[in-house]
Amino acid sequence: MSRGRALYLQVNGLSTHAWVRGSGPPLVVLPGLGCASWMYVRVSRELARSRTVYVYDPPGHGHSEGMRQLPVCIEQLTDHLAAWLDAAGLRGVPIFGHSLGGEVAFDLAARYPQHAGALIACAPTGVPENPSVLAQMARLMADLPRERPQLALPGMRAYLRCGPRRMLRLAQDQKDHFTGPLLPRIKVPTLLVDGTSDPVIRQWTLDAIRNAIPDAFVCEIRGGTHALTDTFPKTVARYTLDFLHTVMR
Repeated sequence: MSRGRALYLQVNGLSTHAWVRGSGPPLVVLPGLGCASWMYVRVSRELARSRTVYVYDPPGHGHSEGMRQLPVCIEQLTDHLAAWLDAAGLRGVPIFGHSLGGEVAFDLAARYPQHAGALIACAPTGVPENPSVLAQMARLMADLPRERPQLALPGMRAYLRCGPRRMLRLAQDQKDHFTGPLLPRIKVPTLLVDGTSDPVIRQWTLDAIRNAIPDAFVCEIRGGTHALTDTFPKTVARYTLDFLHTVMR
């Protein structure tokens, strides 16, 4: 399989990067808080067997430029994503969001209903239960020993690139995000993917999302950790591709 290529677009004055691989209908992958495109190699390779996969770096993440005041909240992440989808000619394609990326995907589908053709939320954080930053950090620390050791160095590189100030501000914004009835406004087909050994995402969070989006599909991965895209890339890809084959015909 082709290693892929880098795509850089100027979006709202910022050079915005995505890693592209595969062929077929497009699928956009959104990273988690502080994460970068290079942390999603394993799952993007599996998805690229049937799709052209764009692993997008938000502003200030990965290889994308950021500004001191951008982004500092989730809505800014969503606004930039919508502009990038327009610039890339990808409006209306399926969106795959991991962790905080799932939260951004929900926000996109609710506030920009023409920009997402379907949603796959993999271990989505913060909706509707938004813990304090300390609680979030404690949960992440509990999850770290369960992840592949090989993810540690790419993850540290990504976090240093994003920076602690930006990560802290985005984590703090989760406490205030989705105070309005956004989830019921999502009308596109939605898949929720959950790991049973994920200390970051609690079962009641997934239950609440399912109640707010009653037509959403739910898949559980036995033993799955928070970084499902890295620990179970083939399973996540299979669920995703089967779902898209069903709903995007």
